[in-house]
Amino acid sequence: MAKTIVVKQIGSPIRRPAKQRQTLIGLGLNKMHKTRELEDTPAVRGMVASISHMVEIIEEKG
Repeated sequence: MAKTIVVKQIGSPIRRPAKQRQTLIGLGLNKMHKTRELEDTPAVRGMVASISHMVEIIEEKG
């Protein structure tokens, strides 16, 4: 079974650069306090790291 992480959006994309908004949409997040379970890959980790001020990792599975 693949490792996964649960990511929660804690920051608003209002008044943020377009690149950061697009990264949120790429992760499947677009509303406050929404959570997604994503595969733990270097690409996803990089996306989360680039918007770390707007998201938090709730838990790591696997």
